[in-house]
Amino acid sequence: MKRELVIVLDFGGQYNQLVARRVRECNVYCEIYSYKTDLEAIKNMNPRGIILTGGPSSCYEESAATCSRELFELGIPILGLCYGAQLMMLELGGKVERADVREYGKSEVFIGKTCSKVFEGVSEKTVCWMSHFDYISQVAPGFEVTAHTAACPTAAAENEAEKLYAIQFHPEVLHTAEGTKMINNFVKNVCACAGDWKMETFVENSIREIRAKVGSGKVLCALSGGVDSSVAAVMLSKAIGSQLTCVFVDHGLLRKNEGDEVEAVFGSEGSYDLNFVRVNAQERFYNKLAGIEEPEEKRKIIGEEFIRVFEEEAKKIGAVDFLVQGTIYPDVVESGLGGESAVIKSHHNVGGLPDYVDFKEIIEPLRDLFKDEVRKAGLEMGIPEKLVFRQPFPGPGLGIRIVGEVTAEKVRMVQEADAIYREEMDAAGMNKIVGQYFAALTNMRSVGVMGDERTYDYAVALRAVNTIDFMTAEAAEVPYEVLNKVMSRIINEVRGVNRVMYDLTSKPPGTIEFE
Repeated sequence: MKRELVIVLDFGGQYNQLVARRVRECNVYCEIYSYKTDLEAIKNMNPRGIILTGGPSSCYEESAATCSRELFELGIPILGLCYGAQLMMLELGGKVERADVREYGKSEVFIGKTCSKVFEGVSEKTVCWMSHFDYISQVAPGFEVTAHTAACPTAAAENEAEKLYAIQFHPEVLHTAEGTKMINNFVKNVCACAGDWKMETFVENSIREIRAKVGSGKVLCALSGGVDSSVAAVMLSKAIGSQLTCVFVDHGLLRKNEGDEVEAVFGSEGSYDLNFVRVNAQERFYNKLAGIEEPEEKRKIIGEEFIRVFEEEAKKIGAVDFLVQGTIYPDVVESGLGGESAVIKSHHNVGGLPDYVDFKEIIEPLRDLFKDEVRKAGLEMGIPEKLVFRQPFPGPGLGIRIVGEVTAEKVRMVQEADAIYREEMDAAGMNKIVGQYFAALTNMRSVGVMGDERTYDYAVALRAVNTIDFMTAEAAEVPYEVLNKVMSRIINEVRGVNRVMYDLTSKPPGTIEFE
């Protein structure tokens, strides 16, 4: 069965991934593409619907991101959000002007057409998230205004006959109380999607496709022990069994005792038959990273060394046809390979690969999934919850949780601090409440007093965030008693640290990781 597809055309909006995520919550598959995507390419995708995202520009500016009027004449249902709504109006003959007052934050929206297919079941007065300088001063011919706010005369408009819908606010963010309902209405009521894209089907189809692609070939899997690579490894094991070899590279940048823990789960004594190989390459990575401070350069060095190690292991094993990686969809988009967003960071398994890779092809079975979808896939395949819901850990490991140069001594400090933090958070039951938490080592040194002696040591930053999809996040409210206990233990138990700070930054503008 061919899956239904809704595509998101990204005009540089900060919520582009959230739009796709909300569509998938409706059990409809969705992908993100740049607004520059060729019209013929869009036709060939045969999407059931198109969603235009927000963007940072004014659509009437000469250099603004735009699209062809022909896009709206394809007969495909289109939903424009914020900038996308304004662009739709402008291209089809309406007017967009600078507003006297910027509307930002939660606003009461009054639905004037409750029988609208997009607003079916939505309250006549509902709270929505606004973020705009411009406003639609005149709707395009054939459109009718379907919602407004006290400050915005056109909060929504539609041309039902042409299946074109414009919404000035952001239904994709959680601050819009009934936003998911609106997006569900668009993909189900307007696009006529059945909503049958479910994880069970995804897993079954993926295993079947992997088996067909690999044939009798041999596969090498990059197993870090994290959620993504673990789910990928088990999926490959179910597809091809003994044709799979999993190589675990202990690059010396893992959490405290994690190398031994990974081997205990996936090695010969574990529950999985993955042909597990452990490579201890700590000194090799430390030597490569010596003197390197820039985070992107560190990521790329770690990524390249990963591949070099895999190539060496592949030669020991014999002919290897495929390399498996636990790439997930946020990796793709944040690496600048999906949509129109700027490159936020390179990932060792996306775009950061060296030019020469000694494998026939790379298999990325989770490339289309968001983090919470990866967890669902893991549960679907019977992986224990303890493994599926373990704390996320980046591919480059502590290399990006150490600001500045990476050394064995700095790794020791952040490992010990992080272990204390996670231990106390778990003891306080925060592991059931907080999405992700870890300690990072800053590059800041400051004066302190310990045992009546002057110290000049490093500062540790504690990070804890609440998030559903890891696309946006807010700093978690960790009880002061917990933070105080963690601070006391780190300063007393971790040699080289004399200061502890708590990071309150949300995503955006920050990222969840430290570098």
